[in-house]
Amino acid sequence: MQAWQLLAIFLSTNVGLILGPLPIGAWAFLSLTTTILTKTLTFANAFKGFTSEVIWLIVISFFFARGFVKTGLGDRIATYFVKWFGKSALGLSYGLTLGETLVAPAMPSTIARAGGIFLPIIKSTLLLSTGKDKDDPSTKKLGAYLIQSQIQSAGNSSALFLTAAANNLLCLKLAEELGVKIASPWITWFKAASLPAFVSLLATPYILYKIFPPETEETLNAPALAALKLEQMGPVTKNEWVMVGTMLLAVSLWIFGEAIGVASVVAAMLGLSILLLLGVVDWEDCLRDKAAWDTLTWFAILVGLASQLTNLGIVTWLANCVSKFLQSFSLSRLATFGGLHAAYFFIHYIFASQAAHIGALYSSFLAMLMASGVPGVLAALSLAYNASLFGALNHYSSAQAAAYYGAGFVGVPDCFRLGFIMAMINAVIWGGVGTLWWRYLGLF
Repeated sequence: MQAWQLLAIFLSTNVGLILGPLPIGAWAFLSLTTTILTKTLTFANAFKGFTSEVIWLIVISFFFARGFVKTGLGDRIATYFVKWFGKSALGLSYGLTLGETLVAPAMPSTIARAGGIFLPIIKSTLLLSTGKDKDDPSTKKLGAYLIQSQIQSAGNSSALFLTAAANNLLCLKLAEELGVKIASPWITWFKAASLPAFVSLLATPYILYKIFPPETEETLNAPALAALKLEQMGPVTKNEWVMVGTMLLAVSLWIFGEAIGVASVVAAMLGLSILLLLGVVDWEDCLRDKAAWDTLTWFAILVGLASQLTNLGIVTWLANCVSKFLQSFSLSRLATFGGLHAAYFFIHYIFASQAAHIGALYSSFLAMLMASGVPGVLAALSLAYNASLFGALNHYSSAQAAAYYGAGFVGVPDCFRLGFIMAMINAVIWGGVGTLWWRYLGLF
């Protein structure tokens, strides 16, 4: 009875995440209250998610992202790439893509990268490089191309590094609840993602240039504008150097910390402590970060509910039922792998949040993949990569997509059309190149 009650509460939680009768944090808290009020879970079990190391790593990651924006370091790095590559629309797109990829592993908030760094750079560079106002057709066309390129590239850079998106960390935590423990997670994640992600990152700006071309091919003013902006910024400040050193330390510990007994969350705590002690970030900055505290609330609740469902055997039971159904069609393991991934990807059309989608369906799809014979590590990683990629599916599929769409350069029809086309291209690259690469690595 307890298991079925919890399943009913979990399903109603997910329906609320989709329909949005209340803000996501409020709705999750309502579900948590219901589990305690109905005695489905004890208070201690209901709040277990709040003690998760991964949840706190995600929250601290938001504060790191605030440091990047506050010091101007992220802006400086991106501006250098505009200076070096920005003589043409295609070059400018590649410069922004490389900048985003370089910043991503040390700035684990996709919306902070989009809204705090790259969207302002695109806007300022765009208007001055064309010499025309925002409403001019050629300016809008160039802006639409750059923004679409950035949205699609960000999905791949988020999939490339474990610490490039908070959602990645949530996926690994949910996988761990199902018994999938990944040794050296940062390195394993990067190694498995590297080849398909790099191929997609190289291909995306060029493919979009061909299927969604800007009217203005040359942006000769962009490098000069970037050089002027760097001159106005002046030399690298002390706080920027502190930010560089702290992030190098944190990333190094995220990569190699397991070998010396330093957990990822401890590395993040150490980094944040340094930033607080040296005044790069102050506690008021942390308190004002509503997104971080909201994420703590509803991520922790979703993780806690999913964990208890797993402990009660519901997820495994459902996965076995679906697995037997699929086996009745005599599908190969590869066909099942592809079919479940396609279903997981396109279900995202009904979600307006990557994290809500992951919290609702990641555990069950992971269990189904494992029940169909897919190795646990590959199933966990590939579903997590999938979750980064579907963030570019349309204008509401992720917070960063919504921020870019809000700039007013891309229309809704183009969002859906290009999102679907690039989804098919990513499916070919990640499904083809990725599968061969995973076989080579011994994961499949």
